[in-house]
Amino acid sequence: MKVIICGAGKVGTSIARHLVDQNNDVTVIDQSQDLINNIRDKFDLKSIIGSASNPSILQDAGAESSDMLIAVTLQDEINMVACQMAHTFFKIPRKIARIRSEDFLNPIWRNLYNADNMPIDLIISPELEVAKSISRQIQSPGAYDVAPFIDDSVQLINITINENCPLIDTELKNIHELFQEDTIESKNLRATIIGIERNEKLFIPDKSDKLLDKDTVYLLTDRSHLDRAVSAFGIDENPINKIIIIGGGNIGFNLARELEEINSSISVTIIETSKERSSYIADHLKKTLVLRGDGLDQLILDEANIAEADMILALTNDDETNIITSAIARRNKCKSLILINNSEYSNLKEVLGIDRIIDPRMITASQILKHVHKGKIESVYSISNNQGEVIHAQALKNSKLINVALKDLSIPDGIRIGIICREGKISIPDKDTIIYENDDVVFISLLKSIRKAEDLFQVS
Repeated sequence: MKVIICGAGKVGTSIARHLVDQNNDVTVIDQSQDLINNIRDKFDLKSIIGSASNPSILQDAGAESSDMLIAVTLQDEINMVACQMAHTFFKIPRKIARIRSEDFLNPIWRNLYNADNMPIDLIISPELEVAKSISRQIQSPGAYDVAPFIDDSVQLINITINENCPLIDTELKNIHELFQEDTIESKNLRATIIGIERNEKLFIPDKSDKLLDKDTVYLLTDRSHLDRAVSAFGIDENPINKIIIIGGGNIGFNLARELEEINSSISVTIIETSKERSSYIADHLKKTLVLRGDGLDQLILDEANIAEADMILALTNDDETNIITSAIARRNKCKSLILINNSEYSNLKEVLGIDRIIDPRMITASQILKHVHKGKIESVYSISNNQGEVIHAQALKNSKLINVALKDLSIPDGIRIGIICREGKISIPDKDTIIYENDDVVFISLLKSIRKAEDLFQVS
């Protein structure tokens, strides 16, 4: 696929890396010489200096023969105009724009984005997606990196194994049997391990593989069984009742609004330094307490009643401030979740004493990837620093998967089917399972096998 990416910032670079790793033909446009030099040095792609809203620049980027344009510059207006140029002059079939302005995202203007007005096929808002991701995590405190599939009826979580985990040194085949023997309410535990990251390398385990200390386990589970699945790994977290958000930017504001809209019982306090921004937040939220001040100031934290807080969320744009906040959280004996922009900090999570890290680039890339893949792909979530993807796809009439028992299928290495949903009923497949037309399938694919995974679900 031939893709033009407008914007070589953190989000654009992350998307470029994903697409280049999957052997797409990528061209990146940016007005900054430094950003272009940086991305040119890192990846095998074409780069052009200029404004993405300029049709001659798009022409130089090969827009006439491109399949997709992804506009993720820092300016909403440039992203919107780039999509307009791509549609009007070059007939690019798929146009994706990052929109950050809360006004542009207001539902009352939704009719603006269509072929007759502003031809954008997909609007992505990293801040909104990150806020939703954090909301899912704090509502499931024992799980980390919660991602929903099949209308949120299936969830992907990852769990880090420690020396106190009752399943450590246990073979996967025995873990699977334990899940099946779970007869609480006469229902087997619908959960399955689909991937393990060990020493920063992701692999799909065999039944004889064991869980080791410090492994990161990727688990697919029926949402209604999430708490039981987490508990099986020895994790028994208390529910989160009170959080303090440091930073009232788009992510902090949207997280608080999300919790209000779902009528969450979690008490929320936002600490914001800007007078104008804190006033705006207070005017647009009903239940959230808004304090103006420095989130690193102990007096402000005491005013926010940090002694009663279960978690501090550091959501400013400054990584260093967020890391310092995690230390303050540790001193005050509460958990921390911080936003990072430099992925190198992820490797230092344990050293720095950070409980959870949110990387907005991975979430944004996952939102876009499903529109790059071929076949009936419903959703995609990138995992383990882009070493693999968890994909929800629908089995269509001409799919190679249907009407054959899994044991008789030649499923390529690097792919494992984790969960099947048929007419609303979720099941964990075994070797005798047969996939039928219109089944929803959630599976893992390592990066090297993505094209083969597409081929399994692609319509002939």
